[in-house]
Amino acid sequence: MDHKDAKVVELDVRPMLEKKLEPFQLIMDTVKKLGKDDILKVHATFRPTPLFGVMKLKGYAGKAEQVDKQHWIATFVHKRNKHWLDAGISAEAAEDAGQEVSDGLSREDSLSREDSLSGEGSLPREDGPAVIELDNRGLEPPQPMVRTLNALVRCRPGDEVVIHNDRVPVFLLEELNRLGYPYKIEEQPDGSAIVKIRKT
Repeated sequence: MDHKDAKVVELDVRPMLEKKLEPFQLIMDTVKKLGKDDILKVHATFRPTPLFGVMKLKGYAGKAEQVDKQHWIATFVHKRNKHWLDAGISAEAAEDAGQEVSDGLSREDSLSREDSLSGEGSLPREDGPAVIELDNRGLEPPQPMVRTLNALVRCRPGDEVVIHNDRVPVFLLEELNRLGYPYKIEEQPDGSAIVKIRKT
């Protein structure tokens, strides 16, 4: 099948983001309904870098393009159709306008801006797995969830991600169960929660 014949599913989460609502579950519910040859286009107010890591775990490749100051389009295809991205299904319009087009899975973008601002510690061990610590307290949804999932993408099997959130991350735990990653929850006296996640 040629990408021109593929079904394009458009999902605009900008209204949710502007209201500071969590669009992650809506995106994941949409992904569940995609066919193998469908193309998903997510419209957001910022470059959704962490989402690329989550989609990679689910077998998708993607590209992001900025079409306006607060309008980014992230395009995802099944990994077997990754060549469609190279064919320009998400890049043609931006290239014509001279705007930035980039691969959402590039190394330089594997760390989100939230990572650099909120403090991330990686403790490598020469004789064992690494431990990545994320302090997600004070961050607005969906940043805690996507930061955590993005860190898991960068990990190797056996590594551990330890997060400290303002509360028990219910939606994240559902996603971890789907991915098959074991975790332990330590609720703190102040109502926050520390979650230790092992990548398998």
